Amino acid sequence: MNLSWWEAACRPLDLEAQREALARQDQLTKPRGSLGRLESLATTLAGMQGTARPAVDTLWIAVFAGDHGVVEEGVSAYPQAVTGQMLRNFVEGGAAVSVLARQLDAALEVIDLGTAVPLVPLPNVRHLNLGPGTQNFVHDQAMTYAQCLIALEAGRDSVRRAREAGAQLYIGGEMGIGNSTAASALACALLDLPARALVGPGTGLDASGVRHKAAVVDCALVLHGEHLADPLQCLLRLGGFEIAALAGAYLACAQQGLPVLVDGFICSAAALVATCLNPGCRDWLLFSHRGAEPGHALILDALQAEPLLELGLRLGEGSGAALAVPLLQMACRLHNEMATFAEAAVADRPA
Repeated sequence: MNLSWWEAACRPLDLEAQREALARQDQLTKPRGSLGRLESLATTLAGMQGTARPAVDTLWIAVFAGDHGVVEEGVSAYPQAVTGQMLRNFVEGGAAVSVLARQLDAALEVIDLGTAVPLVPLPNVRHLNLGPGTQNFVHDQAMTYAQCLIALEAGRDSVRRAREAGAQLYIGGEMGIGNSTAASALACALLDLPARALVGPGTGLDASGVRHKAAVVDCALVLHGEHLADPLQCLLRLGGFEIAALAGAYLACAQQGLPVLVDGFICSAAALVATCLNPGCRDWLLFSHRGAEPGHALILDALQAEPLLELGLRLGEGSGAALAVPLLQMACRLHNEMATFAEAAVADRPA
Protein backbone atom coordinates (compact mmCIF):
# COMPACT_ATOMS: atom_id res chain seq x y z
CA MET A 1 0.00 0.00 0.00
CA ASN A 2 1.37 3.41 -1.02
CA LEU A 3 1.43 6.01 1.73
CA SER A 4 0.62 9.65 1.12
CA TRP A 5 3.77 11.75 1.56
CA TRP A 6 2.66 13.12 4.93
CA GLU A 7 2.36 9.59 6.32
CA ALA A 8 6.03 8.80 5.73
CA ALA A 9 8.14 8.34 8.85
CA CYS A 10 9.30 11.40 10.72
CA ARG A 11 12.99 11.70 11.50
CA PRO A 12 13.85 10.28 14.93
CA LEU A 13 15.41 12.58 17.50
CA ASP A 14 19.14 12.10 18.08
CA LEU A 15 19.13 10.61 21.56
CA GLU A 16 22.92 10.46 21.78
CA ALA A 17 23.21 14.22 21.13
CA GLN A 18 20.51 14.76 23.72
CA ARG A 19 22.42 12.66 26.28
CA GLU A 20 25.60 14.61 25.58
CA ALA A 21 23.73 17.87 26.05
CA LEU A 22 22.26 16.64 29.34
CA ALA A 23 25.74 15.65 30.51
CA ARG A 24 27.02 19.12 29.65
CA GLN A 25 24.16 20.75 31.56
CA ASP A 26 25.21 18.77 34.62
CA GLN A 27 28.71 20.24 34.43
CA LEU A 28 27.83 23.93 33.98
CA THR A 29 28.58 26.36 36.81
CA LYS A 30 25.12 26.42 38.36
CA PRO A 31 23.00 24.16 40.52
CA ARG A 32 21.25 21.46 38.53
CA GLY A 33 17.91 22.67 37.22
CA SER A 34 18.50 26.27 38.29
CA LEU A 35 17.82 27.58 34.78
CA GLY A 36 14.52 25.73 34.68
CA ARG A 37 12.98 25.22 31.26
CA LEU A 38 15.89 26.92 29.53
CA GLU A 39 17.89 23.78 30.30
CA SER A 40 15.32 21.42 28.80
CA LEU A 41 14.91 23.68 25.77
CA ALA A 42 18.61 23.39 25.03
CA THR A 43 18.69 19.63 25.43
CA THR A 44 15.50 19.20 23.37
CA LEU A 45 17.00 21.29 20.57
CA ALA A 46 20.17 19.19 20.80
CA GLY A 47 18.13 16.07 20.08
CA MET A 48 16.36 17.79 17.19
CA GLN A 49 19.52 19.20 15.60
CA GLY A 50 21.74 16.22 16.23
CA THR A 51 24.41 18.16 18.09
CA ALA A 52 25.25 18.66 21.75
CA ARG A 53 25.72 22.38 20.95
CA PRO A 54 22.42 23.50 19.35
CA ALA A 55 21.79 26.97 17.89
CA VAL A 56 18.79 28.87 16.51
CA ASP A 57 20.47 31.80 14.81
CA THR A 58 19.27 31.15 11.25
CA LEU A 59 15.49 31.55 11.18
CA TRP A 60 12.82 31.03 8.54
CA ILE A 61 9.37 32.57 8.90
CA ALA A 62 6.69 31.67 6.35
CA VAL A 63 3.32 33.44 6.38
CA PHE A 64 0.54 31.57 4.55
CA ALA A 65 -2.57 33.50 3.53
CA GLY A 66 -6.02 32.41 2.36
CA ASP A 67 -9.62 33.50 2.59
CA HIS A 68 -12.62 31.60 3.96
CA GLY A 69 -16.08 31.17 2.49
CA VAL A 70 -17.64 30.88 5.94
CA VAL A 71 -17.20 34.66 6.31
CA GLU A 72 -20.51 34.85 4.40
CA GLU A 73 -22.13 33.83 7.69
CA GLY A 74 -21.06 37.02 9.47
CA VAL A 75 -18.39 35.47 11.71
CA SER A 76 -15.74 38.19 11.40
CA ALA A 77 -15.50 41.83 12.42
CA TYR A 78 -13.32 42.58 9.35
CA PRO A 79 -14.02 42.39 5.57
CA GLN A 80 -12.19 39.85 3.45
CA ALA A 81 -10.37 42.57 1.53
CA VAL A 82 -8.09 42.83 4.57
CA THR A 83 -6.38 39.52 3.72
CA GLY A 84 -5.01 40.84 0.45
CA GLN A 85 -4.22 44.24 1.93
CA MET A 86 -2.16 42.57 4.65
CA LEU A 87 -0.14 40.66 2.05
CA ARG A 88 1.14 44.00 0.79
CA ASN A 89 1.78 45.13 4.37
CA PHE A 90 3.85 42.01 5.06
CA VAL A 91 6.20 42.51 2.14
CA GLU A 92 6.40 46.29 2.58
CA GLY A 93 7.59 45.73 6.15
CA GLY A 94 4.69 47.27 8.04
CA ALA A 95 3.14 44.23 9.73
CA ALA A 96 4.05 43.03 13.21
CA VAL A 97 5.74 39.90 11.93
CA SER A 98 7.70 41.98 9.42
CA VAL A 99 9.07 44.13 12.22
CA LEU A 100 9.94 41.07 14.29
CA ALA A 101 11.59 39.32 11.35
CA ARG A 102 13.83 42.35 10.82
CA GLN A 103 14.72 42.42 14.50
CA LEU A 104 15.62 38.73 14.42
CA ASP A 105 17.37 38.93 11.03
CA ALA A 106 15.01 36.16 9.90
CA ALA A 107 14.06 35.25 6.36
CA LEU A 108 10.39 36.11 5.77
CA GLU A 109 8.45 34.59 2.90
CA VAL A 110 4.78 35.25 2.10
CA ILE A 111 2.61 32.70 0.29
CA ASP A 112 -0.83 33.66 -1.06
CA LEU A 113 -2.88 30.52 -1.49
CA GLY A 114 -6.08 32.24 -2.60
CA THR A 115 -7.86 35.46 -1.65
CA ALA A 116 -11.50 36.47 -2.09
CA VAL A 117 -10.63 39.87 -3.59
CA PRO A 118 -8.52 39.53 -6.76
CA LEU A 119 -4.99 40.88 -6.40
CA VAL A 120 -2.47 42.34 -8.75
CA PRO A 121 0.65 40.16 -8.28
CA LEU A 122 2.76 41.60 -5.50
CA PRO A 123 6.56 41.62 -5.49
CA ASN A 124 8.03 39.04 -3.11
CA VAL A 125 4.70 37.23 -2.65
CA ARG A 126 4.26 33.68 -3.96
CA HIS A 127 0.77 33.63 -5.50
CA LEU A 128 -0.54 30.06 -5.84
CA ASN A 129 -4.15 30.97 -6.75
CA LEU A 130 -5.94 27.88 -5.45
CA GLY A 131 -9.23 29.77 -5.70
CA PRO A 132 -10.96 32.84 -4.26
CA GLY A 133 -10.76 31.39 -0.77
CA THR A 134 -12.46 28.23 0.43
CA GLN A 135 -16.13 27.37 0.04
CA ASN A 136 -18.59 28.14 2.85
CA PHE A 137 -18.36 24.98 4.95
CA VAL A 138 -21.85 25.49 6.32
CA HIS A 139 -23.12 24.45 2.87
CA ASP A 140 -20.29 22.49 1.25
CA GLN A 141 -16.83 21.14 1.95
CA ALA A 142 -14.29 23.92 2.28
CA MET A 143 -11.81 22.54 -0.26
CA THR A 144 -11.65 20.00 -3.01
CA TYR A 145 -9.28 17.11 -2.48
CA ALA A 146 -6.96 18.56 -5.13
CA GLN A 147 -6.91 21.98 -3.44
CA CYS A 148 -6.13 20.39 -0.08
CA LEU A 149 -3.23 18.39 -1.54
CA ILE A 150 -1.75 21.47 -3.23
CA ALA A 151 -2.03 23.46 0.01
CA LEU A 152 -0.29 20.70 1.98
CA GLU A 153 2.43 20.63 -0.67
CA ALA A 154 2.82 24.42 -0.44
CA GLY A 155 3.86 23.95 3.17
CA ARG A 156 6.26 21.16 2.22
CA ASP A 157 7.80 23.35 -0.50
CA SER A 158 8.33 26.18 2.01
CA VAL A 159 10.26 23.79 4.26
CA ARG A 160 12.44 22.71 1.33
CA ARG A 161 13.36 26.36 0.74
CA ALA A 162 14.07 26.81 4.45
CA ARG A 163 16.36 23.78 4.49
CA GLU A 164 18.19 25.00 1.40
CA ALA A 165 18.76 28.34 3.16
CA GLY A 166 20.30 26.57 6.17
CA ALA A 167 17.47 27.39 8.58
CA GLN A 168 17.86 26.08 12.13
CA LEU A 169 14.28 26.88 13.17
CA TYR A 170 11.00 27.13 11.23
CA ILE A 171 8.10 29.41 12.15
CA GLY A 172 4.78 29.31 10.31
CA GLY A 173 2.39 32.24 10.38
CA GLU A 174 -1.05 32.78 8.91
CA MET A 175 -3.36 35.47 7.59
CA GLY A 176 -6.97 34.94 6.60
CA ILE A 177 -10.16 36.69 7.65
CA GLY A 178 -12.42 34.00 9.13
CA ASN A 179 -9.63 31.57 9.97
CA SER A 180 -10.36 31.46 13.70
CA THR A 181 -13.78 30.02 12.75
CA ALA A 182 -12.14 27.37 10.58
CA ALA A 183 -9.56 26.57 13.26
CA SER A 184 -12.30 26.24 15.87
CA ALA A 185 -14.34 23.93 13.66
CA LEU A 186 -11.31 21.75 12.96
CA ALA A 187 -10.38 21.49 16.61
CA CYS A 188 -13.96 20.67 17.59
CA ALA A 189 -14.02 17.87 15.03
CA LEU A 190 -10.63 16.43 15.98
CA LEU A 191 -11.19 16.71 19.74
CA ASP A 192 -14.89 15.78 19.65
CA LEU A 193 -15.94 18.95 21.47
CA PRO A 194 -18.91 21.28 20.96
CA ALA A 195 -18.36 24.70 19.43
CA ARG A 196 -18.97 26.55 22.68
CA ALA A 197 -15.82 24.95 24.12
CA LEU A 198 -13.51 26.43 21.50
CA VAL A 199 -15.09 29.39 19.75
CA GLY A 200 -13.86 32.82 20.81
CA PRO A 201 -13.96 36.44 19.65
CA GLY A 202 -11.26 36.10 16.99
CA THR A 203 -10.68 39.57 15.56
CA GLY A 204 -12.95 41.19 18.14
CA LEU A 205 -16.52 39.85 18.15
CA ASP A 206 -18.76 40.76 21.07
CA ALA A 207 -20.62 38.14 23.14
CA SER A 208 -23.51 38.00 20.68
CA GLY A 209 -21.09 37.57 17.80
CA VAL A 210 -19.30 34.73 19.58
CA ARG A 211 -22.63 32.93 20.16
CA HIS A 212 -23.49 33.29 16.48
CA LYS A 213 -20.05 32.06 15.44
CA ALA A 214 -20.45 28.99 17.69
CA ALA A 215 -23.84 28.26 16.12
CA VAL A 216 -22.26 28.44 12.66
CA VAL A 217 -19.55 25.98 13.68
CA ASP A 218 -22.12 23.61 15.20
CA CYS A 219 -24.08 23.66 11.93
CA ALA A 220 -20.93 22.72 10.03
CA LEU A 221 -20.13 19.90 12.43
CA VAL A 222 -23.60 18.45 11.89
CA LEU A 223 -23.38 18.78 8.09
CA HIS A 224 -20.01 17.03 7.84
CA GLY A 225 -20.37 14.76 10.88
CA GLU A 226 -20.22 11.39 9.14
CA HIS A 227 -16.84 12.26 7.58
CA LEU A 228 -15.07 13.69 10.61
CA ALA A 229 -13.44 10.50 11.90
CA ASP A 230 -10.73 10.99 9.24
CA PRO A 231 -8.34 13.91 9.92
CA LEU A 232 -7.73 14.55 6.22
CA GLN A 233 -11.48 14.81 5.66
CA CYS A 234 -11.71 17.18 8.63
CA LEU A 235 -9.09 19.37 7.00
CA LEU A 236 -10.61 19.54 3.54
CA ARG A 237 -14.17 19.94 4.83
CA LEU A 238 -13.57 22.45 7.64
CA GLY A 239 -10.10 23.90 7.15
CA GLY A 240 -8.54 26.67 5.14
CA PHE A 241 -5.86 26.81 2.49
CA GLU A 242 -3.42 28.43 4.92
CA ILE A 243 -4.20 25.94 7.69
CA ALA A 244 -3.54 23.04 5.33
CA ALA A 245 -0.26 24.65 4.25
CA LEU A 246 0.82 25.06 7.86
CA ALA A 247 -0.01 21.41 8.59
CA GLY A 248 2.01 20.39 5.52
CA ALA A 249 4.94 22.50 6.67
CA TYR A 250 4.94 20.99 10.16
CA LEU A 251 4.83 17.48 8.73
CA ALA A 252 7.66 18.20 6.31
CA CYS A 253 9.77 19.74 9.09
CA ALA A 254 9.37 16.58 11.15
CA GLN A 255 10.29 14.38 8.19
CA GLN A 256 13.31 16.51 7.26
CA GLY A 257 14.51 17.19 10.81
CA LEU A 258 13.87 20.92 11.15
CA PRO A 259 12.63 22.18 14.55
CA VAL A 260 9.35 24.10 14.55
CA LEU A 261 8.22 26.89 16.84
CA VAL A 262 4.41 26.93 16.69
CA ASP A 263 2.55 30.24 16.93
CA GLY A 264 -0.95 30.83 18.33
CA PHE A 265 -4.47 29.45 18.03
CA ILE A 266 -4.66 28.99 14.26
CA CYS A 267 -1.17 27.50 14.01
CA SER A 268 -1.84 25.22 16.97
CA ALA A 269 -4.99 23.94 15.23
CA ALA A 270 -2.82 23.21 12.19
CA ALA A 271 -0.35 21.42 14.47
CA LEU A 272 -3.23 19.34 15.83
CA VAL A 273 -4.16 18.38 12.27
CA ALA A 274 -0.54 17.48 11.52
CA THR A 275 -0.19 15.25 14.58
CA CYS A 276 -3.46 13.50 13.73
CA LEU A 277 -2.19 12.84 10.19
CA ASN A 278 1.19 11.63 11.46
CA PRO A 279 1.71 11.36 15.24
CA GLY A 280 5.50 11.30 14.88
CA CYS A 281 5.34 14.96 13.93
CA ARG A 282 4.76 15.95 17.56
CA ASP A 283 8.41 15.41 18.58
CA TRP A 284 9.47 18.30 16.33
CA LEU A 285 7.06 20.92 17.65
CA LEU A 286 7.90 23.55 20.26
CA PHE A 287 5.11 25.89 21.34
CA SER A 288 5.69 29.60 21.70
CA HIS A 289 2.77 31.00 23.66
CA ARG A 290 -0.69 30.53 25.11
CA GLY A 291 -2.94 33.02 23.34
CA ALA A 292 -6.05 34.89 24.43
CA GLU A 293 -8.43 32.84 22.27
CA PRO A 294 -10.26 30.54 24.75
CA GLY A 295 -9.90 27.41 22.63
CA HIS A 296 -6.14 27.69 22.45
CA ALA A 297 -5.61 26.21 25.91
CA LEU A 298 -7.69 23.15 25.00
CA ILE A 299 -5.64 22.51 21.87
CA LEU A 300 -2.39 22.92 23.78
CA ASP A 301 -3.62 20.49 26.43
CA ALA A 302 -4.54 17.96 23.74
CA LEU A 303 -1.04 18.28 22.30
CA GLN A 304 0.54 18.04 25.79
CA ALA A 305 2.25 21.32 24.98
CA GLU A 306 3.84 23.65 27.50
CA PRO A 307 4.12 27.08 25.83
CA LEU A 308 6.94 29.47 26.61
CA LEU A 309 4.98 32.71 26.98
CA GLU A 310 1.57 33.91 28.11
CA LEU A 311 1.11 37.52 27.04
CA GLY A 312 -2.55 37.65 26.00
CA LEU A 313 -1.62 37.64 22.30
CA ARG A 314 -4.16 37.03 19.54
CA LEU A 315 -2.62 38.59 16.45
CA GLY A 316 -1.34 35.55 14.58
CA GLU A 317 1.02 36.06 11.60
CA GLY A 318 3.69 34.07 13.46
CA SER A 319 4.22 37.08 15.73
CA GLY A 320 3.97 35.21 19.03
CA ALA A 321 6.48 32.61 17.88
CA ALA A 322 8.87 35.34 16.72
CA LEU A 323 8.62 36.99 20.13
CA ALA A 324 9.66 33.71 21.79
CA VAL A 325 12.75 33.17 19.64
CA PRO A 326 15.12 35.12 21.95
CA LEU A 327 14.31 32.67 24.75
CA LEU A 328 15.46 29.79 22.55
CA GLN A 329 18.55 31.72 21.54
CA MET A 330 19.43 32.50 25.15
CA ALA A 331 18.83 28.87 26.14
CA CYS A 332 21.34 27.79 23.50
CA ARG A 333 23.90 30.44 24.36
CA LEU A 334 23.77 29.65 28.07
CA HIS A 335 24.14 25.97 27.26
CA ASN A 336 27.02 26.52 24.84
CA GLU A 337 28.95 29.38 26.42
CA MET A 338 28.75 28.90 30.18
CA ALA A 339 31.86 27.44 31.70
CA THR A 340 31.89 24.01 33.27
CA PHE A 341 33.02 23.61 36.87
CA ALA A 342 36.36 22.23 35.62
CA GLU A 343 36.92 25.04 33.12
CA ALA A 344 36.17 27.74 35.68
CA ALA A 345 38.07 26.03 38.50
CA VAL A 346 34.92 26.20 40.63
CA ALA A 347 34.29 23.51 43.20
CA ASP A 348 31.53 21.18 42.08
CA ARG A 349 28.86 19.86 44.42
CA PRO A 350 29.66 16.57 46.16
CA ALA A 351 28.95 13.48 44.08
